[in-house]
Amino acid sequence: MTRAYLDSSCLVALAFGEGKTTRWRKRLLGFDQLLSSNLLEAEVRAALLREGVAGGDELLTWVDWVLPSRPLSQEIQQVLGAGYLRGADLWHLATALYLSPYPGELPFLTLDGRQAEVARTLGFPD
Repeated sequence: MTRAYLDSSCLVALAFGEGKTTRWRKRLLGFDQLLSSNLLEAEVRAALLREGVAGGDELLTWVDWVLPSRPLSQEIQQVLGAGYLRGADLWHLATALYLSPYPGELPFLTLDGRQAEVARTLGFPD
C-alpha cells in the first residue's frame, strides 16, 4: 500500500485550478492512502470561502484523518530543530512525524516552498 502525508496547499491548489492541476490530481490519486491532520479541513474550507469557490467536499473525501492521541511536543521540537515554520505548517510536519518516525518511509506532499525545504531536511521524500 502506498501512502503519503498531504498538506492543505495541495488540495487548495486543486480546488482553485492553480498550476499543473492535472498532474497533481494524477499524482495524488496514484497513492492508495492520503493522510493528513484534520486541520487540513479547516484550512481548505477557509480558503474556499475566502476566495468564493464552491465545493471542496469531494477533495476532502480523499483524505484519511490522523488524530494524534497525545501532545506532539517531541515532534514539534524535532521539526523546529530542522527549521522555523509557522503554526499550521509546523503542525502538519509534526503530525507526519507522529505517523512515521522514520521520515524516509512517507512522502510529504506540499506546494509550500519553505515547508517542503524543512520536510526534506527531516528526511521526508516529496
